[in-house]
Amino acid sequence: MTRKQDRKRDSFRALHERDGAFIIPNPWDTGTARILASAGFEALATTSAGLAFSLGVPEGRVSREQALAHCRDIVAATDLPVSADLEKGFGDTPEDVAETIRAAAETGLAGCSIEDYTGRHSDPIFEFDLAVERITAAVEACRKLPHDFVLTARAENFLHGRQDLDDTIKRLQAFEAAGADVLYAPGLRDLESIRTVCAAVGKPVNVVMGLPGATFGVPDLVEAGVKRISVGSALARLAYGAVVEAAKEMAAQGTFRFADGAIGFKALEDIFAAYEDT
Repeated sequence: MTRKQDRKRDSFRALHERDGAFIIPNPWDTGTARILASAGFEALATTSAGLAFSLGVPEGRVSREQALAHCRDIVAATDLPVSADLEKGFGDTPEDVAETIRAAAETGLAGCSIEDYTGRHSDPIFEFDLAVERITAAVEACRKLPHDFVLTARAENFLHGRQDLDDTIKRLQAFEAAGADVLYAPGLRDLESIRTVCAAVGKPVNVVMGLPGATFGVPDLVEAGVKRISVGSALARLAYGAVVEAAKEMAAQGTFRFADGAIGFKALEDIFAAYEDT
């Protein structure tokens, strides 16, 4: 098992070192992980929001134990490397973050992300020095592991009402200097901002797509300098949105036309049957 996990980690690192960009989609359970693997993607990432929604709670209400159990499920679901969305590391202090990194690495993950969002709407972003200390602690924990582990450092300004590109870049540059492997500023909605971020740092940059209004695709993102493209909770929201609309139709109209757009039973069985003996 260790050799298999090492191969996953090696392949994940290599994806960040080759030319071009790769898409790392975000499943929220074993079934969606296997659907995405069957589509030919080379790596997967968990979504904290997708997990929370599957448990029927808002994002930020999932415990570390629940998140790590979920990571084990997604890692075991396919042969692909998995990076985990571990939110702020399930604690405010650098020590909390380091503890989470060590626990996450034991699940078989190939990497994870740590963000500078506090979880408090009144004070959403960690103060700069503390944010850097937290990533420094995460890096130190990663480097002490007996295997590779790709750390993504996230600057969350644009998701929480702070449209400050200069501060975002300052944070990403500090995270890079601290040793983060990948840099990520979710919420950038235009190519010029993405291009500016990519030019300002020397490590691979992740961007999230699936936000309303973004019409550019992979070639545009490659040209802008992006290395990794995730979709966050977009797939989960797409699926749950379909359920919401179906529920409205049944409750309000007493009809079942939603089933016309449902994937065929056999199509799903064919995907999942391939994993019966694995």
